[in-house]
Amino acid sequence: MTTAYWCVLLAALLPILWTGAAKAGGARAGGVRYDNARPRESLAALAGWPARANFAQQNSYEAFPPFAAGVIIAQLCNAPQSTIDTLAITFVVARVAYGLCYMADQAGLRSLVWLVGFGSMIGLFVAAAG
Repeated sequence: MTTAYWCVLLAALLPILWTGAAKAGGARAGGVRYDNARPRESLAALAGWPARANFAQQNSYEAFPPFAAGVIIAQLCNAPQSTIDTLAITFVVARVAYGLCYMADQAGLRSLVWLVGFGSMIGLFVAAAG
């Protein structure tokens, strides 16, 4: 399995990381305790950094499909493997930084690292076209 495919797996797991932080953080912050019988209501009631961790989770789900498609399409089009791997690693690192910036309430930096991740995803499609 290529490095890029491992990155697809990591990107698929990132939402779980962020929701875990949101669930644990809500209780630690003295706020809403997570209710497994009503998970969406529990997460919607969060505030502060746990709420932002939940937002990072939601955005991670949104960012995953085009990234995974970009990796697969670049592979199928025989783009250079080193390019695919580099772009995939860049995407995952940017998405981790994105989540951390979201939780830290660093909106400007969060937008910058979002752009890096988005650019690397677009780069996969460009590599496939080349």
